[in-house]
Amino acid sequence: MTSEFAPAKVNLTLHITGQREDGYHLLDSLVVFADIGDRIDIFEANTLSLTIEGPEADGVPADMSNSILKAAHFFNPQAAGAAFLLTKNLPSAAGIGGGSADAAATIRGLIRHWDADAEALFPEGLDLAKLSDAEATRLSAKAKTLGADVPVCLFSHPARMRGIGADLTFIRDLPPLHAVLVNPRVAVSTPDVFKAISSKTNPPMPDLPDFSDATTLIQWLTTQRNDMQPAAMSLFPEIGEVIEKLKAQESCQLARMSGSGATCFGLFPDAGSAQSAVAKISAEHPGWWVRNCLLGR
Repeated sequence: MTSEFAPAKVNLTLHITGQREDGYHLLDSLVVFADIGDRIDIFEANTLSLTIEGPEADGVPADMSNSILKAAHFFNPQAAGAAFLLTKNLPSAAGIGGGSADAAATIRGLIRHWDADAEALFPEGLDLAKLSDAEATRLSAKAKTLGADVPVCLFSHPARMRGIGADLTFIRDLPPLHAVLVNPRVAVSTPDVFKAISSKTNPPMPDLPDFSDATTLIQWLTTQRNDMQPAAMSLFPEIGEVIEKLKAQESCQLARMSGSGATCFGLFPDAGSAQSAVAKISAEHPGWWVRNCLLGR
């Protein structure tokens, strides 16, 4: 058996800087990954199959529309087979890369599980310590057909993501952040949010400074944006309710939506204050998905 972790992806910023003639939106986003996520176990088998369990398994398809089986077919269409067990801990359509993270984790897991086939698809490997940014970008671009977020999820390392998702600059020394993730159980359609954005030509992020600690990083983040947030809030008012609830928590330093929503994050100075916020929000809204985590892995 081979096991692979699929961490949640969080867009600390998300600037919409333009739109191509083919309809693809151009992004400039600071992306980090959490220490919570899904898990994929891979077993020997003669055919491809997928079983799903876990607290967020309801409604997740187990057929070829699932990103895991798509990734397995992408990795090696001629493979004899594999049996996948997905432990689904992240909500779906939530703006934290659940399906993309699962697809990326499938590729990472299959590189080890089908090691004889890894060299043909990823001859340089996936070790960022050995890859230049240009080489890593070329590798991640191979996974772009699986989804816009799959390239950055492939490495699950802090990165500045530009263009349509495959232009990556990895950040080696980003301070970790204590966070609370909250989803009000609203499934958000990313295309619908893009359609509702009023301005699709906005300033990009400035050059990232050197961050000495989490405080300086959070201070800088307060000057940045998620350009999808106003549009998402207009379609789903629950997102605004979540952000206000996070802002109301003692010691919350920043509250913002991740990706296209509906998951939002609050940043806190330490694990204790984050855990306290989780307890309070969960008690007031037992139907919401609320988790504390560490961002920046």
